[in-house]
Amino acid sequence: MTQSSPPRHAVVIGGSLAGLLAAAVLAEHTTVTIIEADTLPDGPEPRRGLPQARHTHLLWSGGARAIEEILPGITDDWTAAGAFRRSLPTDLVTKTAQGWLPRHDEMQFNISCSRDLLDSVIRSRVIGLPGVTTLQQTRVRALEGTAERITGVRVDTDGEENRLVTADLVVDASGRGSRARAWLQALGVSGLREARVDSGLVYATRIFEAPEGAHAMGFPIINVQSDPRVPVPGQTATIVPIENGQWQATLSGTRGGQPTADPEAFIPFAKGVRDPIVGELLEGRKPLTDVAVTQGTANRRIFFEKAELPDGFFAAGDSVATFNPLYGQGMTVAAQGLLAVRTLLRAKGLAHPSIGREAQRAIAPQVAVAWDLATSQDILYPGATGMEPRTGAGLLNAYVDRLMTGATTKESLTAALLQVITMNRAPTYWVRPGVVWEVLRASGQGALKAAPLTSAERRIAGLDQDGPAAPAIPVEVPVQSSGVPDASLLSEVDTAGPADPIGQAR
Repeated sequence: MTQSSPPRHAVVIGGSLAGLLAAAVLAEHTTVTIIEADTLPDGPEPRRGLPQARHTHLLWSGGARAIEEILPGITDDWTAAGAFRRSLPTDLVTKTAQGWLPRHDEMQFNISCSRDLLDSVIRSRVIGLPGVTTLQQTRVRALEGTAERITGVRVDTDGEENRLVTADLVVDASGRGSRARAWLQALGVSGLREARVDSGLVYATRIFEAPEGAHAMGFPIINVQSDPRVPVPGQTATIVPIENGQWQATLSGTRGGQPTADPEAFIPFAKGVRDPIVGELLEGRKPLTDVAVTQGTANRRIFFEKAELPDGFFAAGDSVATFNPLYGQGMTVAAQGLLAVRTLLRAKGLAHPSIGREAQRAIAPQVAVAWDLATSQDILYPGATGMEPRTGAGLLNAYVDRLMTGATTKESLTAALLQVITMNRAPTYWVRPGVVWEVLRASGQGALKAAPLTSAERRIAGLDQDGPAAPAIPVEVPVQSSGVPDASLLSEVDTAGPADPIGQAR
């Protein structure tokens, strides 16, 4: 690391997951102040600025590996706090658009727990780092500086308005409600283009008491996805076992098929999706919460990397792009982007000219891959608004549909599917010669006709013992994958490296 006069201070706007990871990355080089509008909880408690935390969150192995790089040992910290490290597809029972995935030995993994617990473990690690402090109950009102250089932020704190907090670098990680675009435009920065694709998705979540013995046996994640190829509202139903012997159940629906806050309609909705298994599992379970509903789940992206940003600034996480939460990409995209920023900073240092602009460009590839994966699906649903499907996508879409059909019967294609869905590889992985050969030979013949629950799992859940036989191994599935990506996905650069030791079963 070579830097003659390292910056004295960096400001991170927002104590979100992305903000915390940005602070951890910057703390290697300078002191950091995290400016947070609310009060940060001491433990796994709700944070007012993160209402979507009430819904299911799965951290894919691609994101878990990135966070482990930034905060070594974090996976053990999560599991010690009550989270589950779930093997994929072993601990997953999922019905994709093309059918049920078989449950093989571990190929990938995810971290399953409440979002409050996930964030609290990261927060305790980052706030404990040397040189990291927080300024809470403080709102940023503007960026300080010019269109050429940012020198700090103006904030309103308890008892003091328009206070200046100087900084050599400002990172905006304030999330979906970010005002960074307006702040920059007020300074004369132009070229901040924004794109939106909105399927009209609505989420509804309720927590239930899990059946006795379900936690001890490692009951799998259960997920029934929609099929965007069918011109009807897309509806999904998911159960994620979380800490404290609870099941977190989330329903979703696009325009014309959204769930509501009516508790009496929750289980009937779950039974009405493409397979009733989630509703059947919830029937008779004791609800522990009311139904939480979230709207405003549009995909939104600001192309910061294409603008002439001032020195001393970059944006990260949801401030750059928000994704339909159905695909579970947000946390992983943020973590992988900030890991790329760490690599850049270790190579060039914070004093390097235009380090903020270069950091913004380092984040862009991870955002682009997730953006194409999400928007190419969401635009297919009835009433979706935004870009039109790209011309010439039909052939490649048909190829990927065949790959996903093959994943229901061929173990090698299940592995290929999970490599991309868990964000360990870019979609270019799907057109490698070995994968192409398997896809050309694939079919759905012999695919599972019913949810692959074991007899022990069915017994614990109280399901009819006369149900279909299931494989001996349990499963876990990508709650995010719902269909066929756009042709543009296969033009992305595959930047992910081989699986590292954290990916091995423990």
